[in-house]
Amino acid sequence: MILYDFIDRLRRSLRAKLILTFSALVVLSVALSAAAGIVLLGTAIRRQAQDKVRQDLNGVIEVYQKEGQRIAAAVELIAQGLSAGQLAGGHGRSWERYWREAISEKGLDFVSLTDEAGRVIYRPLNPGARGDRYPNDIARWVQWSKKTVISSERFSQGQLEREGGDLSARARIVTADTSRSAEQGRFHQSDGLMLVAASPVKDDKNRILGIVFGGVLLNGNEELVDRAQRMLYRQERYQGRDLGTVTIFLDDYRIATNVTTAQGKRALGTRVSEQVYRQVMERGSRWVGRAYVLDAWRIAAYEPIRDISGRPIGMLYAGILEAPFVRLRNKVVMVYLAIAVLTVAALVLVVNWASGRIIRPVRELVAATEEIARGNLGYRVPVKGQDEIGQLGDSFNRMSAELKRVTDGYLELNRTLEQKVVQRTKELEAARDSLVQTEKLSSLGRMAAGIAHEINNPLTSIMLNSHLMKEKLPKNSRLHEPLDLIIEETARSSAIVKGMLEFSRQTVSHLRPTDINRALEKTLRLLDSQLMMQKVSVSTDLSEELPQVPADEGKLRQVFTNIILNAGDAMPQGGRLEIATKWDGERRKVRISFADQGSGIPREVLPKIFDPFFSTKGIKGTGLGLAISYGIIKQHGGEIEVQSREGRGTVFTVVLPLERNQI
Repeated sequence: MILYDFIDRLRRSLRAKLILTFSALVVLSVALSAAAGIVLLGTAIRRQAQDKVRQDLNGVIEVYQKEGQRIAAAVELIAQGLSAGQLAGGHGRSWERYWREAISEKGLDFVSLTDEAGRVIYRPLNPGARGDRYPNDIARWVQWSKKTVISSERFSQGQLEREGGDLSARARIVTADTSRSAEQGRFHQSDGLMLVAASPVKDDKNRILGIVFGGVLLNGNEELVDRAQRMLYRQERYQGRDLGTVTIFLDDYRIATNVTTAQGKRALGTRVSEQVYRQVMERGSRWVGRAYVLDAWRIAAYEPIRDISGRPIGMLYAGILEAPFVRLRNKVVMVYLAIAVLTVAALVLVVNWASGRIIRPVRELVAATEEIARGNLGYRVPVKGQDEIGQLGDSFNRMSAELKRVTDGYLELNRTLEQKVVQRTKELEAARDSLVQTEKLSSLGRMAAGIAHEINNPLTSIMLNSHLMKEKLPKNSRLHEPLDLIIEETARSSAIVKGMLEFSRQTVSHLRPTDINRALEKTLRLLDSQLMMQKVSVSTDLSEELPQVPADEGKLRQVFTNIILNAGDAMPQGGRLEIATKWDGERRKVRISFADQGSGIPREVLPKIFDPFFSTKGIKGTGLGLAISYGIIKQHGGEIEVQSREGRGTVFTVVLPLERNQI
């Protein structure tokens, strides 16, 4: 009965409900977060270890490649020191001494000389072995590229013996049974993994006379793997063992390594696990993950070593002990669990203390209605249970959320409509401006077509009479030069009239590669006298980097002349005209600017300057110059930009694209 009364009081008490509910939620959330945190921490630590070992493997690959580059440089120096006479001459003692000193000084294990087809001519360490060919494709690569080639190659015992020296003995390794390896059974391995470079010997005409082969045997090469280990791991140790190790494999057995056995010896001849062998050697892809290396788990990465034909013949390995990361993970997990337990205890106490202070839902609802009345539609009431007050709070929240959604929808709709109105207005204005300009240019075209015939007749008469006058003058007459200028300019005027007719028919200009700077200089020479009379000084800044632009030079000079004459008219008391050309490499356009010191163009007039028949010169102007210029530049796929300030001058900029389809 007492228990029943206690349970009934709990069921009736809102505070008891809050305490039990919050306590259960806290315990559940902390438990779930702790479990998720443990999993995430373990994953993050494992991923961090794998990322590190990937970077370490890249470092090993870099050391391996630099060794290949060193060998290539040494072999290339030897090849460059040979001549056609030396290849054809005898092999005396000085010859033998040269090769032995080259091998010793360059740090190579062998050097051989072949003819251009790869047939051995001379082996310094075994002079009697000659006439055979290298059983790989290196010679063909050298013949094709005529450059030094680097490759990793597998040399058989017979090949090593032919190269001479102690290569065959150094390559011999006793392989050992290894846990988890693909193959068991102890036996001797006599093949060698050789890092080889081949460099052509060429005559003065760049013809290949022979090929110098040289290389370093990687079997037992402790210096290379130890150098990589020092660079990556700085000889760090963990519980008496090397933290990180580096290995070079031939097939699946170690031929150079600083992985040690339980006796502290280098684990030469031990084999890689079958899982790694299948992935790296058979499939030819990188392997990164958790691997059992000899007697310990490591986070390891393996990369295939390929010969000149792309076949995997060995592996590069970098690995670090897994134990430090496992220890770190366990330590972090224990700390995390301790924090979680303390958090649960603290939160239960806080909930018990706070429950007596938060049972004021009616006051909270009043405060919420005041917030809504002030316009704070995002305000929400915290829902603390499923009783009537909780349902009321939940209904209030839904009401305010729906009110906010509807209000925001209206506001967003208004903003969208305003944006669309502005956008559509701009589009209509642009379409109107384009239509007006098209109609203006069409009017100009009809006028040009009508007057072209009338202008051509006097121009033809001027040119004919100028030619007749020139023919009747003595050859040494000083009038030849002015008459030539008259003839040239009359011809250009005729071309301009023809261009107006073509413009009226919307024909495309005859475009040829044009030197813009040269066209400007011709125009300035023609206008030199007129500008001098107007007291206009011209300064030029012509870029030497300009490419030639596809253009009609006559039409461009017509545009330049029009702009320059307008600039002179804008400076009746004289002034300075600055002309500059610039190459815009990013947009692949040429920019030609004309900056005068005239009175400028009024703001209300500026939009009309390209209109046909619009002029500010009174009876002196026809209002056609800039309209024709605008049409010519548009035919070239370009633009004319204008910047002007009253009393401070005007800048006209002609923009021409390098390719017509840019605009």
